[in-house]
Amino acid sequence: MKNKITIAVAIALMAGLTGCGQSSNSSETSNPKKIEQQINNTVLAKWTGPYSGVPAFDTVKLADLKPAFEIAMAKKLAEVDAIVSNSEPATFENTIVALERSGADLNRIYTYYGIWRSNKSTAETRAVAGELAPVLSTFYSKINQNKALFNRIKDVFLSDEMNTLRKDQQRMVTEQYQGFVRSGALLNEQDQKRYAEINLELSELHTQFGNNVLADEENYVTYLTKEQLGGLPESVISAAASAASSMGKSGQYAITNTRSSMDPFLTYSTERALREQVWNTYYSRGDNGDEFDNNKIIAEILKLRHERVQLLGYDNYGQWRLENRMAKNPDNAFKLMNAVWPAAIARVEQEVADMQAVANEEGADIKIAPWDYRFYAEKVRKAKYDLDSDEVKQYLQLDNLRDAMFYVAGELFDFKFTAITDNSVPVFDPDVTVWEVTKLSNNEHVGVWYLDPYARKGKRSGAWATTYRSHTSYDGKTNVLASNNSNFIKGEAGKPTLISWSDAETLFHEFGHALHFLASNVEYPSQNGGVRDYTEFQSQLLERWLTTDPVIDNYLVHNKTGKPIPADLVAKIKKAATFNEGFKTTEYLASAIIDLKLHTMDPTGIDIDKFELETLAEMNMPKEMVMRHRTPHFGHVFSGEGYSAGYYGYMWAEVLTSDAAEAFEQAPGGYYDKGMAKKLVDHLFSVRNAVDPAEAYRAFRGRDAKVEALMRDRGFPIPKK
Repeated sequence: MKNKITIAVAIALMAGLTGCGQSSNSSETSNPKKIEQQINNTVLAKWTGPYSGVPAFDTVKLADLKPAFEIAMAKKLAEVDAIVSNSEPATFENTIVALERSGADLNRIYTYYGIWRSNKSTAETRAVAGELAPVLSTFYSKINQNKALFNRIKDVFLSDEMNTLRKDQQRMVTEQYQGFVRSGALLNEQDQKRYAEINLELSELHTQFGNNVLADEENYVTYLTKEQLGGLPESVISAAASAASSMGKSGQYAITNTRSSMDPFLTYSTERALREQVWNTYYSRGDNGDEFDNNKIIAEILKLRHERVQLLGYDNYGQWRLENRMAKNPDNAFKLMNAVWPAAIARVEQEVADMQAVANEEGADIKIAPWDYRFYAEKVRKAKYDLDSDEVKQYLQLDNLRDAMFYVAGELFDFKFTAITDNSVPVFDPDVTVWEVTKLSNNEHVGVWYLDPYARKGKRSGAWATTYRSHTSYDGKTNVLASNNSNFIKGEAGKPTLISWSDAETLFHEFGHALHFLASNVEYPSQNGGVRDYTEFQSQLLERWLTTDPVIDNYLVHNKTGKPIPADLVAKIKKAATFNEGFKTTEYLASAIIDLKLHTMDPTGIDIDKFELETLAEMNMPKEMVMRHRTPHFGHVFSGEGYSAGYYGYMWAEVLTSDAAEAFEQAPGGYYDKGMAKKLVDHLFSVRNAVDPAEAYRAFRGRDAKVEALMRDRGFPIPKK
């Protein structure tokens, strides 16, 4: 009987797929064999096992992905239809909460889709992603432009019931209403059709952009011989040998086309011609004039985004994007960046002068070029602060740093991390480790944390955090499945993986995102999101605990001797805290400013390379360096819309970070002050997007953040008002 019911449901769901851009006919939907295949779909299956169920990474099949999406989309549309068909007047419960409950299957499917696209990408995966992009776009347009659904949401938004709801519920209704309006719900039929067409085109272009960047990262590897290893420390050589071996090039040394591999090579290699080659390879991703070139794709993306927001009545994409962010409008974002930019490039000028002096003294007979910046900055660091980055690296063992993060999580969040070693939780790669998270005080289960730390073929570059399941309590409390992902070059077998100080900061940063997920105490799923120029704040703040005494004293030990990092070396690290700040701030700000400029102009007929070159020249961009993310590989902005016109948000969040850090520094217990920790969790982490970010910060700090804290942090002069 159970199987018959399941088959009947499958037939009903599959019959509704036509609206999702999929063909449907009676012969297919009545085919018992095809129905049985859908019932046994590994991607669609509910999660089983411990911890309220976990993703079946060990048995899931890529071939099941597209069929799973088809069934889940049909089910979501049926759930939406049930909401709009309700004869009762629209209420918070029967409309807003009902919409929150819909699409549970899709949430699970996206977990697998994210892993296949980001952690284990293959040509087959990219082909499937290309097929899915237009299908998913059409599906979401169908929901966002459902007039009957929007009218019910509007009825709740305008109802007397709104006055009886809690603040978090009012915020959710308001954001649902505004989200539909911003997605074209008020447009006429012709404009809605065009809006959906644009979304469809953009989905395909975003996917193509990301695939092109990944192709250039995979296709370009610089292989070295022993004779070309000049200047490279043992840790870099070991990692390069390991990388080459994994690529079938034993006996050689591979510098892969990722930041984690490129950065240390440019820092230490004495082979200037090779530095230039590696630099060009990395910064030319997506800009090689071949089949993977992204310039025309970017121009088309900008044109379509501009047209779409004009349909909604905005002058430019930036206005639309920032309307519901903390910055509120592009002018405020530009104001912040323009306040910092002069001090940043002035510091670069000083840094370059120091580097040129070293080069001249050595008789190098060169003028500092972008591929020289890291190399000579390291020499200046040694000369000015007697600080050797590779010496510091010997104390930065990945496993120890992970344990340091666990310590911080225990002190601030009452979290305990226990390794799960019984293979009860499947993983998608042998290098992934899994940890149960519980409360230290009462052993209450919180969730599960996955760590995927190493670079591999098919894994996108960079570092990121994500959730496989978020906390909610509206239908019973759910536990959290969170993950952190990095691209460290794995050390040789039996040896620890050593990382740079910058990478250690990034590790703490991304763990901050994971703690944000794990600390969530919101009731409704949609409020686990956040305002982009605010959500980076919590993770940036966690970086500060890397330099606290308990972490330094207990977790930074030499990888060979086991001795703690010497006090004098720690003093040098802290003294050099603002060293090279000009470079770091300028490379970031250049990307953020270019991003916002691109999205506040009419992009008709734009030549991307020319725009980038001319705009940076107008900004007096130092010639000795480039943007952190050049436009042709700016995945934050062009492989999707998460950070588009919003890369400035990292700096907006850093104002909050610097200001909040000063609050901890002024507390009696410093960074481990229990009262401050409680305020941190209660007001900045647990509420996620259930509270307006500005209100949340004022509840924590007692006032708004001040930009002066950021300038002090970076050692920049505070601009006069």
